Amino acid sequence: MKIVVLKISGKALKEFTTNIRYVNFLEKLKKYYDGVVIVHGAGNLISEWSAKLNVEKEFINGQRKTTKDVMDVVAAVQSGLVNNKLTGFLNSNGLEAVGLTGIDRGFFTAEYFNKELGYVGKPKLTGSTKWIIKILKENVIPVFSSVSVDESGNLMNVNADIFTKEIAIALKADTVLFVSDVDAIEIEGKAMNKISDAEIIKGIENGNITDGMIPKLESSLELLNNAIRKVWVGNKLTELRIGSSGIKNFNGTWIIKS
Repeated sequence: MKIVVLKISGKALKEFTTNIRYVNFLEKLKKYYDGVVIVHGAGNLISEWSAKLNVEKEFINGQRKTTKDVMDVVAAVQSGLVNNKLTGFLNSNGLEAVGLTGIDRGFFTAEYFNKELGYVGKPKLTGSTKWIIKILKENVIPVFSSVSVDESGNLMNVNADIFTKEIAIALKADTVLFVSDVDAIEIEGKAMNKISDAEIIKGIENGNITDGMIPKLESSLELLNNAIRKVWVGNKLTELRIGSSGIKNFNGTWIIKS
């Protein structure tokens, strides 16, 4: 089964859920791929709601430090408000979709990164993928919030880029598209049409790649190492061209092996 996983960043969500051209984009994807899976973040909205509720925010290497108060905001905004808006937009425009989280049916259990980050974890597949495959075969789009739980059932904040990587590997996806707020990955001010694994590692080490782009590109490297054939980062999805051999004439940045 040929599957594409589409990760929509929190910064790209507003345009995605207000522009009908993205519905057309998804319809094109569904013609070429056997299944489309969406994973979304909610970074900006989580920060906005944290400010409204006087909940302090702090980031460490692109990851949100998560206390119990912060986790309540993350779950409410990402799994509630954002997931419902995105799923509702798709359904109201003729694309069957179902809202899900990493918690559903024991799909993922999150393992803690470190004490410094609090309730932040790396998702580990603990459930079956068969029910997701069944949803895809019914021509339904699963829309995932990356919120998960630890072994004791505590809610866990999971970076959506890392969640995307894990679900793509679990489903043996063909393609992963990271929809960001940037046109392409830049190195020393230059937009890269392609970037190799070696260039990514060097860019992180020398500080040219920073903040939220770090987990995104580290996830991309792991995808390549787990036989995911195509990995892309960018934002102009409506310029997508799909032919009989797949995606063509596409902007943004392709992640490749050196």
